[in-house]
Amino acid sequence: MQRIFPWILAGLFLFLALYFYWQQREAEGRLAIADSQVEAIDEELAQKDEAADSLEEMVLPPDTMNLVPPGGAAFVDELGTLSASDIQRLKRKGLKNPETDLMNDLSRKQRELIPVEGTMGGTMTIRDSRILNDRYAMAYYEDGHNGGYMLLKYAVSNGNINWTVVDNSPL
Repeated sequence: MQRIFPWILAGLFLFLALYFYWQQREAEGRLAIADSQVEAIDEELAQKDEAADSLEEMVLPPDTMNLVPPGGAAFVDELGTLSASDIQRLKRKGLKNPETDLMNDLSRKQRELIPVEGTMGGTMTIRDSRILNDRYAMAYYEDGHNGGYMLLKYAVSNGNINWTVVDNSPL
């Protein structure tokens, strides 16, 4: 009896090790399938967004309404705060500190993005900007004489940020 007990114990441990290994492999497989389904849904949503954007340009007339800047051309403080889920999504896409990284990148690329040249010797500069969510930002720009608002769409991939001007409304 004393000789068989260690063999039974070793067999039990071997069985448990194999069982837990098999459970881990099965869970990893299910996780991989779920990840691929999420990626497929994200791609489908991106395609639908592109289709909707292209249809919107064909249907809607050009915007002729000018926005009046709020006092001091500053945005409302509640506007432009990333939610916790937006921050997590952007971190997964490679940004270490999403809001700061986006604001710094926008500041570096502002000359390429502002669609209007300065007048009377002024240089167009973004004076105030807000990151609205994990895809859009809003910015107020001016050169001291003229200004306007821009709605920007951004995409983050492996820590790289690409900006697109969606709409521009000069004042």
